[in-house]
Amino acid sequence: MSMFTAKGAKSKVRRMAGTGLALALAISVLSGCSGSKASDNEQKVLRIGMLYGGYDDTYFRQQYTDAFELTHPNVDIEIVPAIDQSIYRYNDGTEPIEQPDTLESMKKIMTGSNPVDVVVTDTSTLKQLVQENMLKQLDPLMQEDKFDTSDFVPTVIDGLKDIGEGNLYALAPTFSSSALFYNKEIFKNAGVEPPQDGMTWDQVFELARRVSKGEGKNRVYGMAFNTYMGSDPYWDMQNYTSALQLRYFDDQAQTMTVDTPQWEKVWSTMSKLYMDKIVPDGSQMINDASEMSSSPVGQDMFLSGKVAMVIGYNSYVNDVVDANNNASKIKNFKAVDWDVATMPTHPEKPGIGGNSYLSSAFAINSSAPNAETAWEFVKFQNSEEWAKIKSRSSYEMVARKSYIKPKDGKDYNIQAFYALKPVPPTSNTDDKLYTEKPGLSSVTSIGQQYFKEVLDNKKTPAEALKEWQQKGNTMLQAIKNNPKTMFQEDGTPYVPQDSGASTGVKD
Repeated sequence: MSMFTAKGAKSKVRRMAGTGLALALAISVLSGCSGSKASDNEQKVLRIGMLYGGYDDTYFRQQYTDAFELTHPNVDIEIVPAIDQSIYRYNDGTEPIEQPDTLESMKKIMTGSNPVDVVVTDTSTLKQLVQENMLKQLDPLMQEDKFDTSDFVPTVIDGLKDIGEGNLYALAPTFSSSALFYNKEIFKNAGVEPPQDGMTWDQVFELARRVSKGEGKNRVYGMAFNTYMGSDPYWDMQNYTSALQLRYFDDQAQTMTVDTPQWEKVWSTMSKLYMDKIVPDGSQMINDASEMSSSPVGQDMFLSGKVAMVIGYNSYVNDVVDANNNASKIKNFKAVDWDVATMPTHPEKPGIGGNSYLSSAFAINSSAPNAETAWEFVKFQNSEEWAKIKSRSSYEMVARKSYIKPKDGKDYNIQAFYALKPVPPTSNTDDKLYTEKPGLSSVTSIGQQYFKEVLDNKKTPAEALKEWQQKGNTMLQAIKNNPKTMFQEDGTPYVPQDSGASTGVKD
């Protein structure tokens, strides 16, 4: 395990130089909020646990800890990785790597004689830690310090409250989410009203049908689930199914759960969109647009004008704005007149948009030796003052909506990225199953073959799902007999020679 402790003025000066203008601004802005209950002169060490780390924590320090140490000179910070990534970096391939259990690894650094004070984790691990009572509830601390969360966007605060069953056990200063990008000109030329916030998937699919036109290389598709050509329909379908939280097999990985009316409805809806050429098949798009491959935007279906709507993350705004700003330098490219709407939703899951991620949720260990300092750190990261700084320097979006501004002063519906609640995180049980039984990845991925048979009109969705259910059950039985069983592309099982250890392979 690798730990890093900041000691002395020289180390702090070096880190200060690395943070550039953002940190210089932070010193002046945050000086007004550096007072704390833990502001005595006693030197303290605050230990922060992360899921991954081990050989270079520079980015994390610049993003989250340098300014805190500079405004809290009596606090030194140690970064403690739950999983030391050097096991991957220095492995020469001669020995298989047994994949660490993320939850158990995090719990290990939270217990024992020297537990971490703060944990920074994703929502899946956070949910399990809450369920096992390993985190402090933040509501009483927030109430005591009058820490207001009314400015936090629903995507963040509602998502975190859902994990805590109405209570807050963590705060997240930034988030990433997706929205529906659309080409205004295509809709205008078709005489069709563009998408609006709050639409269902069926409503968006109807719009997509109305604006689809042309044949072959000149085809303009109604929408795409991915911005880039070459994407696969089976995996892209997860953009549609994520909010439904459909399962491939039960939570013990003993029985398949795909031969159901709900799965059949999903496959029928999706396959018809592809077969009617409302949504492009990525591989076919590459063949149809091979002459555009040399263009800087040639592999981007939205920027190249091949689709009217596309699902993209907030970071995709950078790509669109940059391409438009450089339109005069790109041959045969016309700047796209665009905007965004909220992700479509399912009627049975109202207000849940999917594809929203809180990659860095800050929580306090129930066993934290320095609980007061830990709260000061969590509060600092989620303060209004720090949001102002991060809004200009973070690749993600800040959680406080007052500081979420359109890029480069552009005029677009930026609220679309944070109006919906995220899909609740899945249980860590699934992650553990895939780690302990690596062949489960093949059980999932072999569905791609059956969905292609539907797209090729060789099987109905019901027939394909029934066959996948049967094949998958056979594969699950093989895994039950030997958890280390792996599978070839056709689902034929084999056991690696070194079956006593995990192969670390995941299809």
